[in-house]
Amino acid sequence: MSEIAIVGTGYVGLTAGACFAHLGHQVVCYDIDKEKIDKLSTGEIPIVEKGLETLVKEGLKENKLSFTSNPQEAVSECKVVFLCVPTPQQTDGTTDTSMVDSAVSLMAQFLPENSVLVNKSTVPVGSAQKVFEKLNRPDIAVVSNPEFLREGTAVDDFLQPERIIIGSENPDAAQKVAELYEKVEAPLLITDPISAETIKYCANAFLVTKLSFINSIAAVCESVGADITDVIKGIAYDSRIGEKYMNPGPGWGGSCFPKDTKSLIHMAGQAGYDFRFLDTAVAVNEEQFDRVVKKISNAVGGDLKGKTVAVWGLTFKAGTDDLRDSPSLAVIKRLQSEGAIIKAHDPTVQEHKEGIPPEVVISKEPLEACENADAVVLLTDWEEYKTLNPDEVIERLASPNLVDTRNVFDPKEWEDRGFTYQGIGR
Repeated sequence: MSEIAIVGTGYVGLTAGACFAHLGHQVVCYDIDKEKIDKLSTGEIPIVEKGLETLVKEGLKENKLSFTSNPQEAVSECKVVFLCVPTPQQTDGTTDTSMVDSAVSLMAQFLPENSVLVNKSTVPVGSAQKVFEKLNRPDIAVVSNPEFLREGTAVDDFLQPERIIIGSENPDAAQKVAELYEKVEAPLLITDPISAETIKYCANAFLVTKLSFINSIAAVCESVGADITDVIKGIAYDSRIGEKYMNPGPGWGGSCFPKDTKSLIHMAGQAGYDFRFLDTAVAVNEEQFDRVVKKISNAVGGDLKGKTVAVWGLTFKAGTDDLRDSPSLAVIKRLQSEGAIIKAHDPTVQEHKEGIPPEVVISKEPLEACENADAVVLLTDWEEYKTLNPDEVIERLASPNLVDTRNVFDPKEWEDRGFTYQGIGR
């Protein structure tokens, strides 16, 4: 099987490396962080991701997967090299590609003749050509192969994807990359690099518009007295609509949606198109955070100053320890700005992490967060919250107020136990 190098061992790089090794390829993963590499070499992974640790240990045991902090050692014998480095958003909405540029400059001197450099990082449209020019290696083909991994299900998304997108002006290079996925059953689209890069942004932009749309419909349901659960069920029977990404919530966030949406808006503007439709989806999301805060404020009597709010869930979704652009943190910061005291629990957070306001009290257990709180709000739908006993919750609260922003609880069950219940769109 092919020798593959992975540059960058974050969510995308580590998942790609472990999964390619699982598919039978010889894989070496490179990262500049030597301490991280040392831990990965023993099978210790730095993130929460279902099934990933098992695959890493499997790859190490079978000598299909290795880790190094030496760039020459990583790529000098590899036929295909994947760039999987971070591309964070800058304050003006543009994408910071400095880590891609640094990786390209570093690897250019070590890449074997006629090898293929694959950009798996989410990069602005037109980046494949820029990478080719920066390489200054005419013998190296540059291919775009965007990732579509969801945190919490990244392994399944890689091994059982809904599509594989490959963009290249070089048919032979595109075929080499396609062959790496020969054991993966999924539709394969080979296109030009610009189209491949656009597909990634388009996919995420479409998903956020669905989420903003259904949160808006939930607001309408509350106003007219409809039940969002039945409304979704009713429209989802239409095969043109479906039920995926149609669940209302506190708002959308995470490491990709906000960044990619703002990047697409910026790129469209640079190209001369005012993407007002997508601007509105972003604005609706900000309004949703405010709507959730208003629900909590109403629950405690209309004034949050000095009130204690118990929060269940800090990560942007269940199944991951990622706090980046978490809706939960967006809501918490708004609550604090109105004078609320926050006690929070999350199964992946045992102490303060970057992004969590220092004033937030971290609780070890969900019920501990509820002690003498004036309200409890569920913001991330971890499984362990769904089985909590209402009687045990209510005896710890100062006031029996529940705001369920994920609609995971049965309103009647909790109301029968004495709670004042508020969901989203119900």
